[in-house]
Amino acid sequence: MTTDNQPGFAPAASPHASTIVRTPAEAIVTGETTIPTQGENMPAYHARPKDAKGALPVIIVVQEIFGVHEHIRDLCRRLALEGYFAIAPELYFRQGDPNAYDDIGTLLKELVSKVPDAQVLADLDHVANWAARNDGDAHRLGITGFCWGGRIAWLYAAHNPQLKAAVAWYGKVMGDQTLTSPTHPVDVASQLSAPVLGLYGAQDNSIPQESLEKMRQALRDASATAEIIVYPDAGHAFNADYRPSYHEASAKDGWQKMLAWFARYVNKKAD
Repeated sequence: MTTDNQPGFAPAASPHASTIVRTPAEAIVTGETTIPTQGENMPAYHARPKDAKGALPVIIVVQEIFGVHEHIRDLCRRLALEGYFAIAPELYFRQGDPNAYDDIGTLLKELVSKVPDAQVLADLDHVANWAARNDGDAHRLGITGFCWGGRIAWLYAAHNPQLKAAVAWYGKVMGDQTLTSPTHPVDVASQLSAPVLGLYGAQDNSIPQESLEKMRQALRDASATAEIIVYPDAGHAFNADYRPSYHEASAKDGWQKMLAWFARYVNKKAD
């Protein structure tokens, strides 16, 4: 069931669904900030538990193609309720504003395709450093990403040796080599330095099951700590509760598996 476009959600993601989840903010603190990175100031949204004491485990939340709109902000709030310091950086900020586009094709062509992976990975390093200076625990760092951000989560697990865990939601694992995206997750499987959980839908026409099997084989060949879960009844963007693609049962199960992954690998203090 769809409804009229909702304020705060990316126009290109319309029509918006009536299943939107809105997380109460009474027990958390949220805010907007800018993070110095590569000579510029990157906008970011963050959320944390209100009454937390001491340094918090950090989860970087990487946007879908639609940028840091209301859904991504709500995911940060949900993670804050679980005790995390969640941060969602605006990773397109140099190239443009995703809210300026009202269709996916144009958004991909004119904005998303122009964002270099190398730039994104360096920006994420600055996010991690900023978190460590603002009550985040540098030794308890995780990342999760959705769609475009799911692919980035895989890449970041091969990029930052300080990362403790990653969870990639329906991020492509294979693709064409371009100047902005010279490598893909399947190419860096042997370089993963953090455990990765991949969450996918069997009905996702944009990510063939054959590509996931090739990723599994690459992970096995590398003896990597990783797991790929495929939900048989889910398609792409099955966690996006504001879109018709939302599949509630798969989304809720995936969320619990993500939290268990982070509890196992991130949310524990060093001995």
